[in-house]
Amino acid sequence: MTLANMAENLRTTVRRIRPVDSSVQGLARSIDHHGSRRRNGLRQRIAELIAALNGDRTPVGRQWQPSTPTQSTPELLDRLVATLAEVTPAKAWLLLAVLEGELPSSAKVRSAVRAAALDGATAAVRLALWNGPLPRYLDAGPWHPVQVVTDRVLVDVHHTAQTDFATGIQRVTREATRRWLAAHDATLIGWRPGMTSMRQLTPKEVHRACWGGPAVTVPDDGPVLVPWHCTYILPELAAEVTRTGYLLSMAEHSGNPMNIIGYDLVPVTTSETSHEGLIPGFAGNLAAARYARNVVPISVGAAGEYLGWRDMLAGTGLSGPRIEPVVLPAAAHPVSAEAIDKARARLQVGGLPLVMVVGSHEPRKNHVAVLHAAELLWREGQRFCLTFIGGNSWNSDDFTNGLAGLQAAGRPIEAISAADDDLLFGGLRVARFTVFPSINEGFGLPVAESLVCGTPVITSNFGSMKEIADAGGGALLVDPRDDSSIVDAMRRLLTDDALLAELTRQAENRPVRTWDDYATETWAALMHEDAPVRRSNGNTTI
Repeated sequence: MTLANMAENLRTTVRRIRPVDSSVQGLARSIDHHGSRRRNGLRQRIAELIAALNGDRTPVGRQWQPSTPTQSTPELLDRLVATLAEVTPAKAWLLLAVLEGELPSSAKVRSAVRAAALDGATAAVRLALWNGPLPRYLDAGPWHPVQVVTDRVLVDVHHTAQTDFATGIQRVTREATRRWLAAHDATLIGWRPGMTSMRQLTPKEVHRACWGGPAVTVPDDGPVLVPWHCTYILPELAAEVTRTGYLLSMAEHSGNPMNIIGYDLVPVTTSETSHEGLIPGFAGNLAAARYARNVVPISVGAAGEYLGWRDMLAGTGLSGPRIEPVVLPAAAHPVSAEAIDKARARLQVGGLPLVMVVGSHEPRKNHVAVLHAAELLWREGQRFCLTFIGGNSWNSDDFTNGLAGLQAAGRPIEAISAADDDLLFGGLRVARFTVFPSINEGFGLPVAESLVCGTPVITSNFGSMKEIADAGGGALLVDPRDDSSIVDAMRRLLTDDALLAELTRQAENRPVRTWDDYATETWAALMHEDAPVRRSNGNTTI
């Protein structure tokens, strides 16, 4: 049982023993007589809540300062109750988020609405206030001020601002987000420790979210941010159980439209290849996405998965979000001749043709099949060296053991867990070809990046990977579940210079699509306003 659940059970027990006074005077006594820090904190939050309900727009960033109300606590509560009037789910969500300083669950929002229907707005306010003697001991808080942000576009890059990863989802998030900030009035946000409430990122965190770089200090003070009449954009994958639970409630009740970039449904369609710790959080992600306004998948293939998921929502009485794919681009990091020479010296063994595999070593990437194919080809006398670039692996013991065995046998093979852009893109230009026989991908960025560097790629003959290949050629398609198919394709590109030259020509002449194109089109799709989530009876959920 979590501390929050224990606290809620204790609160319920106290209510059963002691009658609850939900009058304005009773609420005022609960605030004024239980510690100065708690009193001052709640009075600030009540004033902020009243301003938000009245439509006041507060400044964003350092210009904002918490207000110090001059009215008495009963006067503040009288204004709050009058301003609340009818307690809708959206108002209940805002009330709880502001007064408690953390986002509420869907169950608590419904409880507040029901309490107000029975006993008026003061009963809903009471749910957000700690009643009884314990607040005296909890007076130290922390009682962070709460800032209600109104009519803003909020871009949630919590994970990207805190990670060193620069491939896959993080690359997409950074490339899109920094262009959005340059072109639009948006605010980057993250989550406070414990993942129970939001906060605005510091300038250093914003820079890291957009450009990467070394770790920066994450502050644990500052105001709690609560969105109201805002547009929320999630360009990264939120798969933390706590975070997704609060996003579910916000999407369902708050009236803040949620808009998501959709990467894939791998934990659903090929769950056996996913880390067991990811699946519960991903389920929570999809639960919240039911109430999103727009989901923008990164490929037509990924859109097919999301459309199938949306069809299943009919059984829940929901029609789900609008789904519009915007296909990822492939942009090559500019690499100097010197960097290419360094990559050649670092990656190419004894002048042997270099074969590269880019991506993490989790099972669905199928890297064990590549190890097997390489060993068969080495045993038949083919000459080449093999380099894997990627990390962030799970369930990868088979790959690690297989790699170690080949290295012990003296094969020219290595794995690099982290590579900067110069080494990665320098290697892509040096390689004879790359191999990416994944079982399931939302897009397959290494396929596109290999081709944009003019380097042919062996990849899977279905889904988004085939979609990339069909968009301009340069790829040799295989059945990733058939070892012989991978072996035959690698043999052909090692021995057939004419085929390699033709695929290289196709890769070099593919149509160019840039990150600027992607950011512009994705922003338009995410901000599409004509798609509110509706129940099957036609009534909006907010």
